[in-house]
Amino acid sequence: MTSLAGARIVVTGGAGFIGSHLVDELVNRRRATRVTIVDSFANGRRANVLRWASDPRVRIVEADIRTEAGLGTVDDADVVFHLACLSARQAAQDPVENHDVNATATLGLVERARTAHVQRFVHVSTSDVFGSSQRTRVDERHPTRPATAYGASKLAGEAYVRAAHREHGLPTTVVRPFSAYGPRSHFEGDSGEMLPLTILRNLCGLPALVPGDGRQTRDFMHVMDLARGLATIAECDAAIGRSVNLGSGREISLGALAETVARLVGRPDLVPLHIDPRPGEAKHLVGDGRLVHKLTGFTAAMPFEAGVADLVRWFRGRLSTPQQILARLERRERVAGRSILPGFAAGGQFA
Repeated sequence: MTSLAGARIVVTGGAGFIGSHLVDELVNRRRATRVTIVDSFANGRRANVLRWASDPRVRIVEADIRTEAGLGTVDDADVVFHLACLSARQAAQDPVENHDVNATATLGLVERARTAHVQRFVHVSTSDVFGSSQRTRVDERHPTRPATAYGASKLAGEAYVRAAHREHGLPTTVVRPFSAYGPRSHFEGDSGEMLPLTILRNLCGLPALVPGDGRQTRDFMHVMDLARGLATIAECDAAIGRSVNLGSGREISLGALAETVARLVGRPDLVPLHIDPRPGEAKHLVGDGRLVHKLTGFTAAMPFEAGVADLVRWFRGRLSTPQQILARLERRERVAGRSILPGFAAGGQFA
């Protein structure tokens, strides 16, 4: 396969943060003319795909991938991008359902794709399958020792995908993205992430919440780079049967992240609050992108600070009342018996 143009494409989880940007990449830049978005809208948002609601090139199917309605969408597909999953926080609350969606449902989808003779199956996994890294850069040969139920379920899903390739010849590629960020990123509920939540807090004049000592390092990749990378991998025959990392290769500490956001918001005076580290959290997780570059020529283009500045502008353009949003989030957390928003004051000013 050399081009996605004209292919019949299915994107599971296509209304999610990463999935919706992938759809944008496929339709706007790869000239795809038949894209089916499959999403249960448990985590995905209708607003993320609203632009495609009346576009003849895109079909939106509200369905769980565990159901016949969800599985049936791949019956006439040429290419499947499988992103539908439950998040790390959801896994901590209900690891059994997490496994059911992230692993068992992946097996069902792979079997359906196999019988449908799908030409390319791109499984979007996670760098969480590695656990805490044993060396500075994590390449594809790094041991997979997940420290969370989420990472374990995603690794199980990977195993089913690789087995389908080895046993039946299904043209698969497993992709392990590192920490994605950008417009439409989750800041609320079980899918909330530190970077967008930090921006939201700083815009309200509140300090960042940094787990542990803040020296943990991550590999942050802008979501538009990630979407471009996924599409590029799908078009690369040399990636069939491989598991590849997809990250920027740049190491950013969580403490540095908090400082960068505060400066770009215009509140460098906000000193981060250090909270208890998350259970099972890896100390360092930074990708080695040499294999994907060798196979496809792909390199992440967005500098971290420019990407964060873009995300700050995105939030500013869409959040007229961030205080109300934070108050709503705090109420939800209190109902769940926890608080992720210490220091919130309803009278905080929107910076």
